[in-house]
Amino acid sequence: MSITQERKQEVIAQYATQQTDTGSPEVQVAVLTERITNLTEHLKEHKKDFASRRGLLMMVGQRRRLLDYLKRKEEGRYQTLIERLGLRK
Repeated sequence: MSITQERKQEVIAQYATQQTDTGSPEVQVAVLTERITNLTEHLKEHKKDFASRRGLLMMVGQRRRLLDYLKRKEEGRYQTLIERLGLRK
């Protein structure tokens, strides 16, 4: 259900803008997207897990806010990120 430390490091390395980057919006959105994907698979099997569903909705909202921030600041970085992640909008 949660993301493993190794997988998180892979995602950070893949989306980092520089060598020691862990907090840029791109990295944060990529990690949240990985967690959202895992939690979505969990909820397909456990339909009545409402506490996890609430956490999923909170993560989706956080990702949306980060994407809106990135779009406001740098449209080009936003476009490349949503294309790489395969997100809509």
